[in-house]
Amino acid sequence: MSSSDRSRAVDLTRTYEVRTYGCQMNVHDSERLSGLLEDAGYVRAPEGSDGDADVVVFNTCAVRENADNRLYGNLGRLAPMKTKRPGMQIAVGGCLAQKDRDTIVKRAPWVDVVFGTHNIGKLPVLLERARVQEEAQVEIAESLEAFPSTLPTRRESAYAAWVSISVGCNNTCTFCIVPALRGKEKDRRTGDILAEIEALVGEGVSEITLLGQNVNAYGSDIGDREAFSKLLRACGKIDGLERVRFTSPHPRDFTDDVIAAMAETPNVMPQLHMPMQSGSDTVLKAMRRSYRQDRYLGIIDKVRASIPHAAITTDIIVGFPGETEEDFEQTLHAVREARFAQAFTFQYSKRPGTPAATMEGQIPKEVVQERYMRLSALQEEISWDENKKQVGRTLELMVAEGEGRKDGATHRLSGRAPDNRLVHFTKPDAEVRPGDVVTVEITYAAPHHLLAEGAALDVRRTRAGDAWEKRNAAEAAKPVGVMLGLPQIGVPEPLPVATGSGCGVD
Repeated sequence: MSSSDRSRAVDLTRTYEVRTYGCQMNVHDSERLSGLLEDAGYVRAPEGSDGDADVVVFNTCAVRENADNRLYGNLGRLAPMKTKRPGMQIAVGGCLAQKDRDTIVKRAPWVDVVFGTHNIGKLPVLLERARVQEEAQVEIAESLEAFPSTLPTRRESAYAAWVSISVGCNNTCTFCIVPALRGKEKDRRTGDILAEIEALVGEGVSEITLLGQNVNAYGSDIGDREAFSKLLRACGKIDGLERVRFTSPHPRDFTDDVIAAMAETPNVMPQLHMPMQSGSDTVLKAMRRSYRQDRYLGIIDKVRASIPHAAITTDIIVGFPGETEEDFEQTLHAVREARFAQAFTFQYSKRPGTPAATMEGQIPKEVVQERYMRLSALQEEISWDENKKQVGRTLELMVAEGEGRKDGATHRLSGRAPDNRLVHFTKPDAEVRPGDVVTVEITYAAPHHLLAEGAALDVRRTRAGDAWEKRNAAEAAKPVGVMLGLPQIGVPEPLPVATGSGCGVD
């Protein structure tokens, strides 16, 4: 490098922005993309940059019918900005990139890099190659090159972290394209998972969420049907790990040993998110879901018998092709029986490339909308009733960051109960940081949150709160606008110790 090049490198800061769409797996991948870019010398653009960064990365989802329209609309808005800013680069990754490949560059020729779900670690070298060769780089791997959790990371939270235990899915649900884009299930070694969790706890993390496209099928790749329950129990032995969650399990693989591990492991939280999708056996068969209503509700009964205060949430699709009014009534019946704390309801929309997209009996939009509104009204009523049962209970909350939009105006803070319910509480006189734990009494219930209007009964400062405070101080002290050296070329070496729902349609 010449002296003039070195001088320019000192004055030049390459900023980046990552825009994330889709499921928890994409959120986890985006933390890795940010970590890779920062490891290569890039600096995160300020909040609200809205495309005013040197590198803009789209981490896409292909689950929704209009996912491509959303992507190309956003790419179109960036085109004039790129024309005015020589050197700006745009990269597209994730499930839609894995599916559409060369189509993206044909429809948006101003895109510099297209990469898939299996090779996110290649992003820095692909950006550099596109810059040097002055042409778009499209590289889609057909199989996983490295587990996301083995790559550098920039976690969004100092006190909570995702931990990927598997990638891919072996199911063939007719509405879902994820297996085609993320591949067959591949499990991580248990020792690697636990080493990552221990490293995270050493950094101050007190809550982890085990992540997989079909998380409780963990072990199928290594031939151990009880591997997931054993993993939960092993998490219970990690000193300093206060909360363990997981997402998203499949009813087919939800065995009694998992329920026992949840009930008997103190730091596994009394919370379960298990997609039902439909309450109709006929529709479940058409979806290729390998369980029926009785089996699903039976799991709910067993969980509640072992963990009485468990909050159970689900995903439901309304208007699947061929769904009759009788089928829909079966879904309403299952919702009444299950009494979910919350249900994430979706109007069926065609996913190009899935068997359901070409099925006969596509339901008219107005019928789907009417059913959706009826289901939403029923679930809203049940959610409110279930939340009212929390009034008078004393709960330990982990203080959250950014979850209470009105906290500033109401002089409250927000936190998550063990069962993951959102609670807004009166701000204590003592300093409270995200990651700290407060004990409160619930005084009021709304359908989607709880209130604790009295004084906090206890405030416990934690190592997680210390980690949040330390991270914020470090962020504030970072120099802005100076980067010593050009971005590194190539994929960074894996860390010595890895540091850290599934899809909502599982």
